[in-house]
Amino acid sequence: MEYIEQPNLPEGEVGLAVVDGRIDRRSEDTLRALGIGLIRLHPHPGLYEAVSCHPDMMLHHIGGNVIVYAPGTDAAAVSRLEAYGFRMIKGESVLTPEYPHDIAYNVARVGKWYFHNLKYTDTVIKAYMDHLGIEPVHVEQGYAKCSILPVDGNSVITTDVGIERAARKKGIDVLRLECGDSIRLPGLDHGFIGGSCGMISDTVCAVNGSVDKLRGSGPMLSFLSERGKTILQLSDGYVTDIGSIIPLMLSGSQ
Repeated sequence: MEYIEQPNLPEGEVGLAVVDGRIDRRSEDTLRALGIGLIRLHPHPGLYEAVSCHPDMMLHHIGGNVIVYAPGTDAAAVSRLEAYGFRMIKGESVLTPEYPHDIAYNVARVGKWYFHNLKYTDTVIKAYMDHLGIEPVHVEQGYAKCSILPVDGNSVITTDVGIERAARKKGIDVLRLECGDSIRLPGLDHGFIGGSCGMISDTVCAVNGSVDKLRGSGPMLSFLSERGKTILQLSDGYVTDIGSIIPLMLSGSQ
């Protein structure tokens, strides 16, 4: 298998992804049937229950074989990723349950930009971004990756007005949805669109649940179709935020 060079945007079919260890069995079976190996995360002791296993809260894929992770991240998962050849770089920020001390790694990479509340971005992630010449885009929304579904290097879907405004200023194509509580996140009022999805190939966006139960699914399907993408729903249940499906490696069959 080959490493995915551009975070969140695989160049072909995905062969390895990291997911919440509590992922629904139907969703897990659907992904595995496609030949996608899954690394499931166990709870992080510094995060509250609803998001304690969410990959986008404790890992950030820099690109290629480099991942920055929060101290306290599931040691078994870190070891498994190292076995795949990833350079696992421990971040500086220690996660605690109180906002904004839980958001340091929830950075949304979209092509040549990264979105985050820059007051709280982990310094190790920031140093890598500076080195790579990735442009920072400040947004007030601390849960930036939760709130952004990268579609391609110049297109995103979000439910956040501030993110929509900031992205448009950069010339990025944006679809803003109002999904509300049609995205579930047990323990909280609602989940986020980015946290409910992930690209599992260069043309397929996986949704953790049934799009028929997602408010705004029509515009989402159209936006994706206009960019040569389709949706694969992983189950027939409610769309549920699982902290993003983060693609890391391409299938070896390509």
